[in-house]
Amino acid sequence: MTTSVASHLDRTALNFVERTHKMLINGQWVGAASGMTFPTYNPATGQVLSHAAEGDKADVDAAVRAAREAFDHGPWRKFTASERGRMIWKLADLLEQHTEEFATLESLDNGKPLAVARVADVPLAVDLLRYMAGWTTKIEGNTIPISVPYTPGARYHAFSLREPVGVVAQVIPWNFPLLMAAWKIGPALAAGCTIVLKPAEQTPLTAIRLGELIQEAGFPAGVVNIVTGFGETAGAALAAHPDVDKIAFTGSTEVGKLIVHAATGNLKKVTLELGGKSPNVIMKDADLDIAIPGAASAIFFNHGQCCCAGSRLYVHKSHFDKVVEGISDEAKKICVGPGWEPGTQLGPLVSEEQLRRVKGYIDAGLVEGACASTGGRQIGDTGYFVEPTVMINTHKDMKVVREEIFGPVVTVMKYDTLEEVIELSNESTYGLAAGIWTNNLARAHQLAAAMRAGTVWVNCYNIFDAALPFGGYKESGWGREMGHNAIDAYTETKAVCMKVA
Repeated sequence: MTTSVASHLDRTALNFVERTHKMLINGQWVGAASGMTFPTYNPATGQVLSHAAEGDKADVDAAVRAAREAFDHGPWRKFTASERGRMIWKLADLLEQHTEEFATLESLDNGKPLAVARVADVPLAVDLLRYMAGWTTKIEGNTIPISVPYTPGARYHAFSLREPVGVVAQVIPWNFPLLMAAWKIGPALAAGCTIVLKPAEQTPLTAIRLGELIQEAGFPAGVVNIVTGFGETAGAALAAHPDVDKIAFTGSTEVGKLIVHAATGNLKKVTLELGGKSPNVIMKDADLDIAIPGAASAIFFNHGQCCCAGSRLYVHKSHFDKVVEGISDEAKKICVGPGWEPGTQLGPLVSEEQLRRVKGYIDAGLVEGACASTGGRQIGDTGYFVEPTVMINTHKDMKVVREEIFGPVVTVMKYDTLEEVIELSNESTYGLAAGIWTNNLARAHQLAAAMRAGTVWVNCYNIFDAALPFGGYKESGWGREMGHNAIDAYTETKAVCMKVA
């Protein structure tokens, strides 16, 4: 890392980056069994940022053994619900105390603006952990009055228990590395599970540093294990491992389908938070002073590297030209640069591979007849920067409209009737999120009910809260993150029936 990059950044984070990082297995920091490491890259420069242990099947086996031992025989199962809650809360406090360090690591590793990581990624992770800490004492069963017709006169005491599912594998993506780690480990720890976490190979640093805080918070050895490595090796080994009781994955729909197949070996439970191609609808009665910047934020936030990005913008025909002009102006005003530079609003894409993918989709759209109202080009030849791009003259059969790009590229299309925009919005294999901009409350309810999406935002976008469930319909996944639904995903229900008379 160059001196110019490092000059004004958090010194603790910079010292951490300079290390070669190991994996957390059974309470110890260890290298890969193979002895191999891999580089991570600074997406703003394309230069090597740090190195991490390249875990594979042997390391996954060791981590799963540790998690199984901790679940079956370790002290974790003997902790009271209150004790678990206090420990998770302590982890949240430690993370909050290291906000600047984690924000810096996230910016260097992922490319996102430091200012955004400070006010969004780290605080949301802290809030999620605290929310889940509160759930530990509220995971309850029920008493159930039963009637058994073939045992007349007998009396029973029947009840249900909610128990942790066991050893869970968790595979997280590179777009929100710290936040996704919190979304995964929070409910699993609250439920009493033990964990093997695999961060994305592009962005392992905050997960590794979080592992150090997990140790500082006092979690017993083996409760949380962190294996760094590649999806094709470490990730695949986790998905297929016979001693893993559940796998939770956030990432692409293509990889999610592979995980489902791998999980059939022992029929492990699976939750998936996958891709999206989310419709964002500006209605005839929308306040354009709110809707235009809102629609721009819906696609350009986090460089468009959001599974729920509002990438299909449908505009009533009466406003089409004004909205295209407005969102293009918003795109042109965005300050693009390295995440650590003050004033940066949009950083680089995460990797050269992602840059090639986004450029490929833009080029394909142009070949198919679309045109860029603004943007469409790579910025410079250092780092992985691409211009915020607004594409018009698009239609539903184009790749840029159908497929997830995962970059700052929005397609803008006009519509006439409510029935038409409902059909267009739902004409997708995905169903993660949707946006509606309107001043008509009845129309908002009507359209929200018609949307086949797990989250519908009205006159806002990208609003997340630890209490609000998040997940998708159709090929956008199975299950929900956050809220009490996430706790449900990490517990089993046991029925107990006792004859008392």
